[in-house]
This record gives sequence, C-alpha cells and structure tokens, in this order.
Amino acid sequence: MKIVMIEPINISMMKLEEYKQRFEVEGHQLIAYSNRAKNDKEMIKRAEDADILIIANQSLSADVINSCKNLKMISVAFTGYDHIAIDACQKNNIVVSNSSGYANQAVAELVFGLVIDLMRNIKESDQAVRASKTRKGLIGNELAGKKFGIIGFGSIGQKTARIAKAFDCNILVDNHKKHKAGEELEVEYLQLDQLMQESDIVSLHVPLKESTKNLIDVEKIALMKKNAILINTARGPVVNSKDLAEALNNEKIAGAGIDVFEMEPPIPEDHPLLNAKNTILTPHTAFATDEAFLKRADIVFNNIEKWLAGNPQNVVS
Repeated sequence: MKIVMIEPINISMMKLEEYKQRFEVEGHQLIAYSNRAKNDKEMIKRAEDADILIIANQSLSADVINSCKNLKMISVAFTGYDHIAIDACQKNNIVVSNSSGYANQAVAELVFGLVIDLMRNIKESDQAVRASKTRKGLIGNELAGKKFGIIGFGSIGQKTARIAKAFDCNILVDNHKKHKAGEELEVEYLQLDQLMQESDIVSLHVPLKESTKNLIDVEKIALMKKNAILINTARGPVVNSKDLAEALNNEKIAGAGIDVFEMEPPIPEDHPLLNAKNTILTPHTAFATDEAFLKRADIVFNNIEKWLAGNPQNVVS
C-alpha cells in the first residue's frame, strides 16, 4: 500500500528512514513530504493515490478526502481531530486513528510553566533586572494550598492533577463521573459554576465539540475570583477570547496563560488577547517537546501497522 505523510511530523531523517524500511519489508511504500501543502489543490496532488495518509494538525477538508479514491485509513499525528472532515471520512468508510496520549506530560508541564510564571511574576521580574530595577511590586503567590480547578479530567487533566497535588494544591474537578485517579488524588467533584467560583486556578482540558465551544464566556468568567487565573492548553474556541480580554483589562481576574487560539498562530494583529493585561501567550507549544514527538511518531506508525494487521487501535471514526 502507498502511505503518504502529507506534512512533516517533527522526527529526524534517521528515524523516518527506520520507518520506511519497516514498511518496505512488508511491501508498502512510505512517501514523506518535508513541508506543508499551500492549499487543497496541492494536498490533493500529494494524496490522491494514497491508501493511507499521515497528517498532523493541518486542516484536511472534505474536498481533499473525496478526491482520494484509494484512501482507506488516516493516522492523525495529533490528539485532537477536529481539523479533519470526519463526516467525509465516515461517508467514504475511511478509518481515522489519532495519537492520544503522546503529549500528556508535555502539556501538563507547560500548564505549570504558565501558572508559576503568572503567580511569581517571572516575566516581569526578568524585565525588572534588565532595567536595573528591584523586586518592588513583584511579590508573588505560592501554589501550595490553592484550589486548582480542572475542567476535563481525561488523561491530560489527570496528569495535571497529579502535578498540582505534588505542589500541595487542593484539586477541584468538573465531572459527574468519578475516576479511580480522582480517589487517589482526593479530588472534589463540583458543578462547573461552583468550580469557577471556588478555584484559584482554572485549567482547561476539554476537547472541542459543540458543547464546549465558548464554554468559558463572560458569564463563566464573572464567577471567578478576582485573584484567580485561567489557563487554556486545550482548544482555542473553548474560551471566548473577547470576553476574556475584557475581563483581564478590567481586572476582573488576575491573569491568563493561553497556548491555543481560534486559529493556528500567527494570530492576527487585532486579536483581543494581544493587548490584554496580565497575559502570557504561547504559540501552541504545549505539546511540542522532543520527547513528545518521538512518542507521537511511534503511535502514528503503530496505528498504521495495527490497521494493516486487521487490529486497528486509537480509532476515533
């Protein structure tokens, strides 16, 4: 079968050659592109005779999928798959597998990078030293004893909770279904509104679907403490950026750490969060570590091997 990696997935040439040889031994061909296609027309040219596609987070439209008459399987080098036209895949009986779990550690670690930066004024402290200033106005807060609210208690949410527990935080979870991990970590389960009211830190870990779009809007933000911070490493549209920016600029909450937006960076110059107070913005880097990319590649290619063997795994459609 012809396997096409339609965009790079951040692995070394040496590692890529290993995978190519593994597939060649079984009679399959792996073609890998080192850059992204500029548009759907170019994507179709690359993928039109592929049996299997590998894609990371570039959008894959219904037009592209419908043009690939041989396509049978897509291995997504990403946890989320809302950028794939799933309806078209289902219509064409195409199996879609994702790479769930590869970035659990990476994402959870960045959550705390953002939290600690905001709570200890690290960015401002660096600027103060460079400007020959003192620590005046830079007194921070400790994590210990704080109520750490987690919205979305899947694998990344649970990893985040474990790290928060190590900082001696009290874990609050918006979840009606109790988990074994929750028992171990002594989490307190609350309704969403109550979690927003009680948390000192709110960290988002939900997938993007119709029910989570604009989940955090002006009404939910208004419930938060004035000294609370919001962290989003999940999906951009889960938070209403305009509402968040207004709350930050009016000092309704203390700060926000945002890694995801309504679109992939670069974000437009008029994006409301660019000029919001007490905000740390990162260009969707939560998942991006060398270790995570190696794990991801193994999952991506293992998904294909399992599908070829008749035992598909990580199937999302």
